[in-house]
Amino acid sequence: MIVVLALFATHAALAQSFNYLYKNGEDGYKCYRIPAMVTTVKGAVLAFAEARKNNCGDAGDIDLVLRRSEDGGKTWGPMTVIWNDSTNTCGNPTPIVDEQTGAVVLLSTWNLGEDHEKAIKDRTGKNTRRVFVLSSTDDGRTWSTPREITSEVKPDNWTWYATGPGRGIQVSKGKHKGRLIVPCNHVEAVTRNNYSHVIYSDDHGNSWRLGGIAQDSTNEATVAQLSNGHLLLNMRNTGKPRYRQIAISKNAGKKWSAAPADTALVEPVCEGNLIQYKFPGKKECLIFSNPASTTARVGMTVKVSYDDGRTWVLRKTLYEGPSAYSCLTVLPDGKLACLYEAGVQRPYEGIVMEEVAIDLK
Repeated sequence: MIVVLALFATHAALAQSFNYLYKNGEDGYKCYRIPAMVTTVKGAVLAFAEARKNNCGDAGDIDLVLRRSEDGGKTWGPMTVIWNDSTNTCGNPTPIVDEQTGAVVLLSTWNLGEDHEKAIKDRTGKNTRRVFVLSSTDDGRTWSTPREITSEVKPDNWTWYATGPGRGIQVSKGKHKGRLIVPCNHVEAVTRNNYSHVIYSDDHGNSWRLGGIAQDSTNEATVAQLSNGHLLLNMRNTGKPRYRQIAISKNAGKKWSAAPADTALVEPVCEGNLIQYKFPGKKECLIFSNPASTTARVGMTVKVSYDDGRTWVLRKTLYEGPSAYSCLTVLPDGKLACLYEAGVQRPYEGIVMEEVAIDLK
């Protein structure tokens, strides 16, 4: 009991310094979950989340919300609702910055608020899981009406479907330069197996196609481009052992390799996020964030790889206490930031934004 109380006191003390962008109970919502963050071409930092009206559950009345910063994350504007469909579920925000047009393209999923995940998987619900796209051409100040793309990216024999969550990417080199890539996951109706996959757009988000599907027992993936132009898909493992699974694509997401476990990236079955980054004066690297534990959603950690994810040579724990989903972005001044779920007693007490300083010595 003494040890438990001591740990609680430590977590409570750390939480006092939390920079909560979204705090449970504020602005008329009981709970905020599923963080996603990007930095626009003009330097605005956009922090998305699901605003859950009545509880922290994954179904019910859920809206997509956004806060904007125009000074590199130092101060933030008020929360705005960018998609509210009555009492239905609008979730899994997955934004991409189109570096060629300057637009922000936002993928999301929808279902009836009364249809829970089990009913959707069993096909006993009143409706199913659908896929939508929104966009902003003014750095997130205003957004287009959500446009459904379900028929373009979801076969009839899939039931559950989720975009991201986290952030998509744009291919920056090679034959498919400019392609928008969004990591997704789905459940197949007959086998009920989980799979990660990607969808892509070659016309700046106007139309979408289904890309390659990774092996089963994976979901909630994150994607990054490697130094040679190939793509790395890093996936949540829904089975055991508790390691992230990785796959490579040599054709910009149309096909994926086998997906072995990365034993350096432990997980408690939780979302993680991957980003390409460059420390000042250093070569490009990959940075990965997740709660680095095999037993519980605790210990939000970032890890650094200088060899395209083959080894992870540096790590930093941002918060040892309860923590869960996360998303990374590069701020306008070149610094790294992490938006993640955290709390004192539970990981889902709010969403924190923290700059990430890693000692390279």
